[in-house]
Amino acid sequence: MKIREEAYNTFWYFAYERQNILYNKIQGKEVLTEDEILATYKFCNAYRILDRVSQYLLKNVIYNSRKYSSKDMIYRIILFKIFNKEETWEYLQAKLGDLTLEKFSFENMDTLLQEYRKSGNKIYNDAYISCANKAFGYDLKHQNHLALIDKMFNEDKINEKIVNASSFEDVFNILRSYPLIGDFMAYQLATDINYSEVIDFPESSFTIPGPGAIRGIHKCFENTEGMSYSDIIRYMYENQEKEFKRLGFNFKYLKNRKLQLIDIQNLFCETDKYLREKMPELKTNRVKIKKKYTAKKGKIEYVFPPKWNMSL
Repeated sequence: MKIREEAYNTFWYFAYERQNILYNKIQGKEVLTEDEILATYKFCNAYRILDRVSQYLLKNVIYNSRKYSSKDMIYRIILFKIFNKEETWEYLQAKLGDLTLEKFSFENMDTLLQEYRKSGNKIYNDAYISCANKAFGYDLKHQNHLALIDKMFNEDKINEKIVNASSFEDVFNILRSYPLIGDFMAYQLATDINYSEVIDFPESSFTIPGPGAIRGIHKCFENTEGMSYSDIIRYMYENQEKEFKRLGFNFKYLKNRKLQLIDIQNLFCETDKYLREKMPELKTNRVKIKKKYTAKKGKIEYVFPPKWNMSL
């Protein structure tokens, strides 16, 4: 493989400086970074689990004060992640109470979501665009997703398939077999389910790149010489400590937890965004960064799956 040196080194710099920003926030520093691009635009954390939506998922969907069956846990995670929006989850919860599978009704939930839309609210988080074709014959996007959930749980008993899966890749393939669930979405869902107690597979056992990661890989490498995108992500995962040392970056790991494959995948996506400003000559079909950085009110108390046995 042949790297594009400046862009490749930027990948490691971005991870390093984005992690520094996290700790600067925690320490209450006024100046988070001297990097103008990072100070201006919104970027995800180096570790996926530290992002606000993942933290919300852990605290409010997976590890709240209640205990759930594996069926209800998988349902809750998929329902939340289909819309990926905290406000939508809280609206449905306010209307229906604790969101368990026995309370799922296509008709009832469709009515509620249509009312929510008519009030001027967005159902979906626009951080990533979920598939929107009419796979189940409905005109509205959310109706097709509700039909998907109905098929998954009430027809196919997907929860039983996931609980009995033999590997992380097997979980991915189960999810990927459904309409409206592409490679990227299936990988994200598998990762989120793996945060729960329902399954427990090594995150380093499987990865697959999303479209943003593929753009980032093309910017960082002139030629991959036959290596797949997944191979490239694994190469970065396996060589991260060596590369940080080579560049003189004292990366602040979460305890002894390396950046995982899902984190490297996400970092390629974020590096693609960063390079739109730093190296605009590396053109793809995305040329601008959409979101500006605005400081959020309130301090995040970071949590992790209890099985990780770690804290920040």
